[in-house]
Amino acid sequence: MALAGKRILIIIGDGIAAYKVLDLIRRLREQGASLHVVMTTAAKQFVTELSVASLAGGKVFGDLFSLMDETEIGHIQLSRDADLLVVAPATADLLAKMAHGLANDLASTLLLATDKKILVAPAMNLRMWLHPATLRNIASLREDGVLFVGPEEGDMACGETGPGRMSEPTAILAAIDRALDSETSIPLPATMRKHQETRPLAGRRVIVTSGPTHEPIDPVRYIANRSSGKQGHALAAAAAEAGAEVVLVSGPVALPDPAGVETKHVETAAEMLAAVEAALPADIFIGVAAVADWRVAGTAADKIKKQKNTPPVLALVENPDILAAIAQHGMSRPRLVVGFAAETEDVLAHAQAKLARKRCDVIVANDVSLQSGVMGSGVMGKDENQVTIITPAGMEALPRLHKYEVATRLVARFTDMLEAMAEDHTNE
Repeated sequence: MALAGKRILIIIGDGIAAYKVLDLIRRLREQGASLHVVMTTAAKQFVTELSVASLAGGKVFGDLFSLMDETEIGHIQLSRDADLLVVAPATADLLAKMAHGLANDLASTLLLATDKKILVAPAMNLRMWLHPATLRNIASLREDGVLFVGPEEGDMACGETGPGRMSEPTAILAAIDRALDSETSIPLPATMRKHQETRPLAGRRVIVTSGPTHEPIDPVRYIANRSSGKQGHALAAAAAEAGAEVVLVSGPVALPDPAGVETKHVETAAEMLAAVEAALPADIFIGVAAVADWRVAGTAADKIKKQKNTPPVLALVENPDILAAIAQHGMSRPRLVVGFAAETEDVLAHAQAKLARKRCDVIVANDVSLQSGVMGSGVMGKDENQVTIITPAGMEALPRLHKYEVATRLVARFTDMLEAMAEDHTNE
């Protein structure tokens, strides 16, 4: 009964994945949650109101202009009585309405009028999920604090296979549980305006690196890693939200550029180092990018042909160490230099050794082993992370959170550290 007493408003979008929501409702009721359910008009083509009402134990809402509904529980009250709003399936149309503040039916009006956080479980065709318009909307919603679970990769009703399949009810239930672990109320606009006027990094300059680097072998092959860039891009967005002038130096990623951030796109480690140095000076440097340790000594001008029983021999040379270079940059060194350590074993020990070896101020350690769940099926790029902040003074472990929430908390810690450094310098 982990969710006993929690009030959840479920909005069922239109899509074949709506049938999974019936199981989700059943599981939520078993956990003791109190539910209100809203269905879009098209959702009723996939599951019936009677089925939903029977499982939810109450009336299903759907009409924005129902006089009876407004008498019993107005749409504003309906949107604010809940501890959390859950949209499943969250279609491309619903995500677009949320991102652009549209409110032409009950579902979209509730999503705009709520003062609580929103968790969405996207479901759509893979082309729709990967469309630039959808990617822009997703980035905008993440910046607004909307939480995501999924989508997953797999077979879909349209016959195609790829990203876009709605997460299973057990995964959505777990995401709901995590979301309710922290405060879900959204500050009033006046509070938000005051925050904007006193943003803690206003007047500061922050450089962030993100994603992998690609080190060419020949015109069609390269050495790389599985970094998605999600954590680095989230940190750049969070720093900008805190008022900083942000330069994001990004390796090749399938992510939109964060709003309000100057983004420089690079391919190799050498290009990334050059871009970072060109962006100096800065108050904070955050090296999140998973920079390739080695590159091929000589890139082939033409594609290397396969020869039977004779694999090519690649001579590797060490790439520039961007974090160490910036941490030891002399007069141009940022006041606060932060590195990341993605490890698969002995995470904290390796991270502490890296802190000393690179001569930076902070290392943020995270476990990317298969057992951690961050990598999923051997692929980095999940939406959540669990990190430990390591400084010469000690360690601080953060709980497992969405990567944007991780970024927000890290930026707050880095801001405090920067202010403490400035105070120490003043007292000298």
